Amino acid sequence: MTTDQPLRILPLEPGQLDAVVTLSLRAWAPVFPAMREEMPPYIYQSFYPQGWEVRQDADIAALCRDDAVSVSVALVGDDLAGFVALRVHQEDSMGEVYAMAVDPDHQRRGVGAALLDFSLDWMREKGLAMAMVETGGDAGHTAARAAYEKAGFAQLPVARYFRKL
Repeated sequence: MTTDQPLRILPLEPGQLDAVVTLSLRAWAPVFPAMREEMPPYIYQSFYPQGWEVRQDADIAALCRDDAVSVSVALVGDDLAGFVALRVHQEDSMGEVYAMAVDPDHQRRGVGAALLDFSLDWMREKGLAMAMVETGGDAGHTAARAAYEKAGFAQLPVARYFRKL
């Protein structure tokens, strides 16, 4: 962690929901245009008919309210620097990093690595055997893939096919 203030990772409090949604919009703002360039238009339009921001706002708000998801926030001083949403798949003895984002003002300062370390510790404490994270294969997700690989995640070859109807 390269900052003058300590990083703290704490459970999401209800009053932080709007700030987490705003952070996710800021963090993923460069990702979606890059993704759109590589995705067939009919797929992008199907996923984001009102724009990615509308979908992202709704998805992250719902995720933060989901009792099956554990959401934690990373604070640097009083600044919300990032968040992570974790799920347990007990049938597979697997924990999932379902969503994670770092505010652009705090990127490349160890916040993402700290959130991943926190996530893996959380999963170990639950007695899970493995961890999973999923991200895009497009250029917009290059930094995310690098972070996950640096944390020791191995990419599984998966093919997802779409067809316009």
